[in-house]
Amino acid sequence: MRGGDIFSGWGKILRGKLPLLSIEITSECPLSCPGCYAYGDRHLGGGVTLTQLSDSRGETLVQGILRLVDRHDPMQLSLVGGEPLMRHRELSKLLPILSERGIYSMVVTSGVIPIPAEWTSLPRITVAISVDGLPEHHDERRKPATYERILRNIAGRKVYVHWTAVREHVQDIQYAEHYLEFWSAREEVQRIWMSVYTPQRGEQSAERLKREDRIRLAEAIPGLARKYPKLLIKSGMARAILSPPSSPEDCAFARVSANYTADLRTRVTPCVFGGDPDCSECGCAISSALHWITNEKAAARFALDASLKVAS
Repeated sequence: MRGGDIFSGWGKILRGKLPLLSIEITSECPLSCPGCYAYGDRHLGGGVTLTQLSDSRGETLVQGILRLVDRHDPMQLSLVGGEPLMRHRELSKLLPILSERGIYSMVVTSGVIPIPAEWTSLPRITVAISVDGLPEHHDERRKPATYERILRNIAGRKVYVHWTAVREHVQDIQYAEHYLEFWSAREEVQRIWMSVYTPQRGEQSAERLKREDRIRLAEAIPGLARKYPKLLIKSGMARAILSPPSSPEDCAFARVSANYTADLRTRVTPCVFGGDPDCSECGCAISSALHWITNEKAAARFALDASLKVAS
């Protein structure tokens, strides 16, 4: 989605719509990644877990997604999982329809399954590959979606790369240099965007960054963005990483998005992470971008608040 489209979303809000829509289209995934929020016990509020839901398949899934699209009329749709390419046949039917409707759509995948070449030539369709660190860390965390398999499965395609930085990755900023140098040199990679690991409240894990880690990363981001133009991050987003929204009620992303899980009925709240995310340590790239825009651009904050008030 183009940056200018953020502001044109106010009209949708005024009409009672939410411009951002995310759907976990399947509960299936061949990976078992540490820190994966989707499979956490609290992701759906504690009553049921993602793996306990029944998935839709075939035309039922395609039509179910289109019904949600019709209901919410989003500007941007994210199709996630699980591993969404477990439903690649359904996506091959769905993505041309979304493209024709003018809806910017992103499929977020581990790259473990070959990506149909025709997807990445469709207007307004983006495929993002999650690559969490350099091979020595990523291949262990995300096997069987190893570097070797990803490179084979994206050959000849056009993709984005998404990196979720965990504490181990930011102890030495040269780590980010090596990561960005490798992926920036790949012809297939159009853009690289980065998030910071967002923990659940009270979580104690190796993935969770400390305050000094966030400061080190935020200070390095402007220079990294200048050196590696494919890195899709602004200095203002780095500042937002240091001062994220204090709660879902203060988070522009949470306020303007609707998120559904694999049964296409249950809402994921309060945001895409579900459960009880620790907003004081939020590192979501989209949240950081919108928080920066609405906090540092008074007109944008006023428009968002006024639009949501009228829509309610």
